Amino acid sequence: MPKISTRGIEVPASPIRKLAPLSDSAKARGLKVYHLNIGQPDIPTPEIGLNAIRHLDRSILEYSPSDGFRSFREKLTTYYSKFKINVSADDIIITAGGSEAVLFALMACLNPGDEIIVPEPAYANYMAFAISVGAVIRTVASSIEEGFALPPIEKFEALINKNTKGILICNPNNPSGYLYSRAEMNKIRDLVKKYDLYLFSDEVYREFIYTGSPYISALHLVGIEDHVVLIDSVSKRYSECGIRIGMLITKNKELRKTLMKFCQARLSPPLLGQIVAEASLNTSDDYMMEVYEEFLERRNYLVDTLNKIPGVYSPIPMGSFYTIARLPVDDADQFCAWCLSDFEYEGQTIFMAPASGFYTQPGLGKNEVRIAYVLKKEELQKAMQILERALDEYNKMKVV
Repeated sequence: MPKISTRGIEVPASPIRKLAPLSDSAKARGLKVYHLNIGQPDIPTPEIGLNAIRHLDRSILEYSPSDGFRSFREKLTTYYSKFKINVSADDIIITAGGSEAVLFALMACLNPGDEIIVPEPAYANYMAFAISVGAVIRTVASSIEEGFALPPIEKFEALINKNTKGILICNPNNPSGYLYSRAEMNKIRDLVKKYDLYLFSDEVYREFIYTGSPYISALHLVGIEDHVVLIDSVSKRYSECGIRIGMLITKNKELRKTLMKFCQARLSPPLLGQIVAEASLNTSDDYMMEVYEEFLERRNYLVDTLNKIPGVYSPIPMGSFYTIARLPVDDADQFCAWCLSDFEYEGQTIFMAPASGFYTQPGLGKNEVRIAYVLKKEELQKAMQILERALDEYNKMKVV
């Protein structure tokens, strides 16, 4: 039998989806499964986006330009200006989701053997994409005790060597929900400038910030404009995960020329997705405020309830719609699997993402889970009841 590639073997399984077969089996047994594992909001997509598809008047579903429709990119400049991010349509490349934006950025900026530094826990697909291009991820661990704040910048600097080409951050963060401060972003900026590095900044959750502190984008940082590669997506802010529309933004002209080679090789980003996304830019402020307030209420309820469960601890996330919680178990991977395979409470169970999959350093996240608060408060209440019951039963079983 032909052999699988080394990179295919080394790419990690998604911690978000790897337990899906157990979830499917639980549903086949008749259980209701509360999905806390995946960042798929239950918020309805804006009607203005849906109507763009319902009322589509085209006789041909043609290729779009490889960098996306110009009309869409021009409208995006107005959207970004609301956040004091000043870019032109030429600075923006439309991609097949934020995932393709990350992959193309790494392909264009890194050679096999090059290294990027990532604070962890980190979105697991960053590791997968790095391996796909033959690059190496070096991680600096943040801790739940510190609320997942940026680790001391000296730890980043200690990892820099001749192979280091960039730093990759997610702000607000997935999976921890941490929001980097201006002081932390300035420290990253200074390091990027000192060592002539790229700064890859995933900012898809900018609408979900629950603090009075200002949102600091990588494109706000003065003096490293040509170093910044910003990753964005409409998936979360408009609940449009399935249309697969992302954005890759950089002021670096040479980098954009290189990126366009990869864009042309894959021909074009999704046509229908761009139509929906462009229409969604006209979504009302009322819709956005309602969504924000809904997630804020969910966050407040979830974190408060988690911290009332004996032995559970969650810091307060200041952004996105995730939190990492420490559980009173010795192995969260086993516990999450057990919840789906061997446990039920009143015909229901829960699906969480083991946090170990968001770390690369062995042993980290062993007793942590990522919880996405993408369910209605009533469903979160039921899920928390199930979690408390599951922890009690699991630990009694382990003692026996």
